[in-house]
Amino acid sequence: MIEDTRVLNIVKALRQVILPERGSVALHEPTFEGNEWDYVKECLDTGWVSSVGKFVDRFESQLAEFTGVKYVVAVANGTAALHICLKLAGVENGDEVIIPALTFIATANAVCYCGAIPHMADSDFNTLGLDPYKLRGYLEDIAEIRQDGCYNRQTGRKIKAVVPMHTFGHPVDLDPLVELCQEYKLALIEDAAESLGSYYKGRHTGNFGKLAALSFNGNKVITTGGGGAILTNDESLGKLAKHLTTTAKVPHKWAFNHDQIGYNYRMPNINAALGCAQLEQLPSFLKIKRALAENYRAVFQGMDHVKFFGEPSFAQSNYWLNALLLDEESAELRDPILSETNDLGIMTRPVWTLMSKLPMFGECPKMDLTVAESIEHRLINIPSGVAIG
Repeated sequence: MIEDTRVLNIVKALRQVILPERGSVALHEPTFEGNEWDYVKECLDTGWVSSVGKFVDRFESQLAEFTGVKYVVAVANGTAALHICLKLAGVENGDEVIIPALTFIATANAVCYCGAIPHMADSDFNTLGLDPYKLRGYLEDIAEIRQDGCYNRQTGRKIKAVVPMHTFGHPVDLDPLVELCQEYKLALIEDAAESLGSYYKGRHTGNFGKLAALSFNGNKVITTGGGGAILTNDESLGKLAKHLTTTAKVPHKWAFNHDQIGYNYRMPNINAALGCAQLEQLPSFLKIKRALAENYRAVFQGMDHVKFFGEPSFAQSNYWLNALLLDEESAELRDPILSETNDLGIMTRPVWTLMSKLPMFGECPKMDLTVAESIEHRLINIPSGVAIG
């Protein structure tokens, strides 16, 4: 039995927001209260369930309108979206791509799909995402700018791109990162998988890099079951993204002609139908999630060993996954809190294991990861679904 009053106080605070009579509570589950049944049934009734159909076009159009991005290509999942973003940015076999060490594994996997090498960067306590200022200092030490790009003096390899991930929906500090990438001839690709509905200085995430990737997995702010999207403001890249994700098939009434290696990545119409219904409810979802975050903030206000993580001052976050950050001296409470809450039916989880600690990435280049390591051993995600609000 847990007797540490600090653990008990955190559990008590959580239960003030998550009412005991709710029973077990998932970390983030989907909510279907709109036109989901009608739109999916239309797909079933008409037979348009695969990668061609009106809902795919509608979903892309609605996403473009909501995010302010000019071109949207709906695909099978967020990892596929990120893979194509990297390909379109020119990432090739043997290149290095800078990613945060503190990220979901899809970020690193997509780099490897291109034959490239993940290069781990540290995080910022204010955003939980990649720290552009620390990265600048690091590149000043190890990078060499040549006519054809940026090179790592230590490995001799080209550093091709930087992929910041907007952790739990909190935007990274993008202005200094954009400036850094321009100076060092690096492609900026936003891993915006978690940040639909998040804004950096009034502009939606996904608008700042050459390309960006979204995810609509079942645990995201809106879901298409599985699904993702490629975002870009570059017309040529937008058209090429759609072509590559449709097996690079040359349009023709009956012939199967393909002009390059492509990918069968397009989102099925039945998934897009679900997404269209979810997008119609997105403003209300975001409002409810913000209210839930405020409730959490209120109950944890004043606790001296833990804080509720709030949006950075320059951003409006979607609060996809809410997070608690223990003080360094209380980090040992993480696992007891995880154990106690999950035993009570309140699903909580730690943040991802750092990419640099996983066996397949252990030999990848990395900078000092002091902040990411600190965050990793003392962060706890808490229930964040719309149904709680």
